[in-house]
Amino acid sequence: MDRRGFLGTITAATLLSRKLAWAAGDRKIEKIGLQLYTVRSEMEKDFEGTLAKVAEIGYREVEFAGLFGHSPQDVRKILDRNKLEAPSAHVDYEELGGKWPVVLDMAKVVGLTYIVCPWIPEEIRKQPDGWKKAAETFNHAAEASQKAGIQFAYHNHHFEFVPANGKLPYDILLAETDRNLVKMEMDLCWITVAGQDPLTYFSRYPGRFPLVHMKDIKKIPQRTASDKGWVPFERIMPDMTDVGSGVIDWKRIFAQSDKAGIKHYFVEHDEPKSPFDSIRNSYTYLHNLRF
Repeated sequence: MDRRGFLGTITAATLLSRKLAWAAGDRKIEKIGLQLYTVRSEMEKDFEGTLAKVAEIGYREVEFAGLFGHSPQDVRKILDRNKLEAPSAHVDYEELGGKWPVVLDMAKVVGLTYIVCPWIPEEIRKQPDGWKKAAETFNHAAEASQKAGIQFAYHNHHFEFVPANGKLPYDILLAETDRNLVKMEMDLCWITVAGQDPLTYFSRYPGRFPLVHMKDIKKIPQRTASDKGWVPFERIMPDMTDVGSGVIDWKRIFAQSDKAGIKHYFVEHDEPKSPFDSIRNSYTYLHNLRF
């Protein structure tokens, strides 16, 4: 065998071994992010110190849930000093109206590429066409954000999976919003709590889920006759736990991350007893996870 043939054989073997490793589950999350709502109590006391600790643990991306009185310019400097990126932030539904241009200006200064609405107020959801009204609001806000170079998205809880007039509200939002204007940040714990399978939605709406939230649950809550459609938050919160210490099969979900279109992975825990211990535990699990 001549030199060219020998090198060709080595190259082919190397490519084959890489493909086999990929198939065997050798993928990992390259940049693990944190939804800062998890450490909100610490952010209130020491904004920059908390971000420094988050970076020290190993997180490279953060998602804001408020700037705690800091200017967008100061936030950007703090992120840069701690070698952190903030691809997204949560913004309340009420901000999608007249305040929206100001929000978009803030987002550009901080360096956001996504703005996520985390909640639809109950008074909107209770209206006869409330979910369609919310979808219309999302389309309008997303059209403006796209012109500013920022992608709009919506974050689910579990009540979006309780039928309203024979349809799941989550399905209504997906159907009534423009797939190019409005993406979804799927909370993988809340959809599991609701008894739904994320992979069903990944297959039905490929590429629609560029962001995900990762938290775990010790057991799936069971509805009772007094639960008006969905299990109350106060019964669920005690069973929320760090990623990897609950019942969610993360390998199964993330094996379909390409189909889903996932680009950003954010750890979250709504009510951690010890915020820094919690985010460290979740980071360690995800850092070592292969899928």
